[in-house]
Amino acid sequence: MKRLLTLTLLSLVVAPRLSALAEEPGHRLTIQSAVLGEKRVALVRTPPGYDTNDQHYPVLYMTDGDTYITYTAATIQLLASRSGRVPEMIVVGIINTDRTRDLTPTKSKASDEAGGGGGDNFLKFIETELIPTVEKNYRTVPFRILAGHSFGGLLALHCCVTKTDLFNAYIASSPSLQWDNQVEVAKLDEFLKGRQELNRTLILTLANETGDMRSGYDKAKAMLGRQQLKDFVWHSSLMEDEDHGSAPLRSFNFGLQRIFEGWQPKQETVAKGATAVEEHFKKLSDKYKFPVLPSEGQMNTIAYELLGEGKNDEAIAAFKRNAERYPNSANVYDSLAEAYEKSGKLDLARSNYARAAEVGTKNKDPSLQVYQTNFERVSKALKAPSKTSAK
Repeated sequence: MKRLLTLTLLSLVVAPRLSALAEEPGHRLTIQSAVLGEKRVALVRTPPGYDTNDQHYPVLYMTDGDTYITYTAATIQLLASRSGRVPEMIVVGIINTDRTRDLTPTKSKASDEAGGGGGDNFLKFIETELIPTVEKNYRTVPFRILAGHSFGGLLALHCCVTKTDLFNAYIASSPSLQWDNQVEVAKLDEFLKGRQELNRTLILTLANETGDMRSGYDKAKAMLGRQQLKDFVWHSSLMEDEDHGSAPLRSFNFGLQRIFEGWQPKQETVAKGATAVEEHFKKLSDKYKFPVLPSEGQMNTIAYELLGEGKNDEAIAAFKRNAERYPNSANVYDSLAEAYEKSGKLDLARSNYARAAEVGTKNKDPSLQVYQTNFERVSKALKAPSKTSAK
């Protein structure tokens, strides 16, 4: 059955499971930080199907987590499950206690920039306490992204320059590059000088900003344009139709699609069938340095496209691979059964509809009634006398 899976949340063993997105923007991960000397909370969103599969996922860490996690997770859901442009991801949103202190890299002498300078200590907390906790409690792959907006974007750029290996990619949305007389722009210039290669991705965006924030962006973009580092990928976008407050949603969308450029198989690849699609994801595995498999939704969509083109055997092969990879999903068996039914293989269709109903019952799948109806329909068709025998 061609459908979207609903978003589910994995809770830690000690925490109750959340039942609806509207109740809270993520389940809570609490750390008593020795680095920061205070209790810190992060909100965590896991991909659809996380609690019924054994897959491992990249992780997007973001500052201002309670503000941005809901629509960022929804953006990933749209890009991943709906169109296959990016992989499914775990999203970790860090809640602020003292935003200016934690997200700025230096103590500024400017009177309107007081209270900053704790950025390096905050990154130490992320590196030595938050990331190990997340990787201990969740199924992750070694690919991490840091995203932030405004002061958070400033911190993302600072981390790229000073702790380059901590994340694989960085998204700096309208970063506050005016901070401390554009100190981070100068650091970026020093960082790029003399460097030969950098296997990282940096995304830099700016809304309709003015003054030192805009001039800092222009300088940083010019520096990045002059560099010729091997394996370094960077993109920038000046979003003049966005204001400072509206920039994050579009920036994170833009950044994620640039980081995972080429993730979605091209139409000509899909047209060649499941084997070509598998080869596409093998190349992605080599590129991103972790095992990459097509998501359930991606392979389901590809298989239905093949089925719609009358390539029943290729569609069945794709559906079967999906069922082998995601055996705890009722939907994969229902889809495979549909392909068998369309091909006239009613015995195989019935057995897979039965499996869909069995798994759906176990998982309390909201589409259970559909699976049961499909099973009953095919069972009835198998019992009915054929036109030949009726003669």
